[in-house]
Amino acid sequence: MSSLHRESSRASLPADDTEPHGFCSSLLIFFSYVFVILTFPISVFACIKIVQQYERAVSGKCGDLFDFPIFEVIFRVGKLKRGGAVGPGLFFIIPCIDEYRNVDMRTMSFDVPPQEILCKDSVTVTVDAVIYFRVFDATKAIVNIEDAAMSTKLLAQTMLRSVLGTRTLSEMLSKRDEVNFQIQKVLDEPTDNWGVRVEPVEVKDVRLPRDMQRAMAAEAEAGREARAKVVAAEGEKRASIALRDAASIIAETPAALQLRYLQTLNTISAERNSTIIFPIDFMPFVPPPNTKKTAPPSLKRKSSPSIPAELKSVRE
Repeated sequence: MSSLHRESSRASLPADDTEPHGFCSSLLIFFSYVFVILTFPISVFACIKIVQQYERAVSGKCGDLFDFPIFEVIFRVGKLKRGGAVGPGLFFIIPCIDEYRNVDMRTMSFDVPPQEILCKDSVTVTVDAVIYFRVFDATKAIVNIEDAAMSTKLLAQTMLRSVLGTRTLSEMLSKRDEVNFQIQKVLDEPTDNWGVRVEPVEVKDVRLPRDMQRAMAAEAEAGREARAKVVAAEGEKRASIALRDAASIIAETPAALQLRYLQTLNTISAERNSTIIFPIDFMPFVPPPNTKKTAPPSLKRKSSPSIPAELKSVRE
């Protein structure tokens, strides 16, 4: 498809020097050659031009004169010279009938001014980009378009709004490479007839309105708080399960509770230099492991021993 488009664009170029010129045009060309010969070698300095390695020169001969002045005719109705663009190096022109324009073939760039774009999800954003392009056909860049660089810049602004208007905000932020490639492809098709090839396109910045920034920041903060609460709840759940299991184990062994109590007292004494007084001896109340529970020793006072009857009679 691209090759057919390029062939059709070549066919649209004006006819070259092979077409016959009018009488006035031929007469002017003849006198120009005579002038160059008569003024040789001084005319050499006006006839020989230099084109740099990165440039191409497009020259043309004047067309039919009609009633126009000569200098205006050269500018307005010049015909494309046979061979098209020339260079780099030296090339030969005829003064008064030939004019040439240098075309820079290097890669150039320009910044697309910030564009306000309505996204697919009804969010207004401000987007700016940078476009890289170069002229690959100097003849097309001169004949088919007045100002290839400015036309490419204006087209880039329009295509940027058209392409990004079909994308959501999340796609513009997350699929940056895909968006850049789509813009480059859309731009490269119409500029092909201008002899311009669009190279990398980079979307530099996507800016949101301040109220939208605050809303998105509040939404993100709420999401972070919700995730933090979920994590805290999961931690409390696991801690509760572990505490329940520990309580079940301690309930099965009463001595473990007292050992835990002593361990806690030891921890307190290590952290704080203090003296701990045990008011009662509670260890006798703790049954040894793997034994049945027994009643605590009686605290009742023992009765006095009985006095024999013989001693009673002696006392009497």
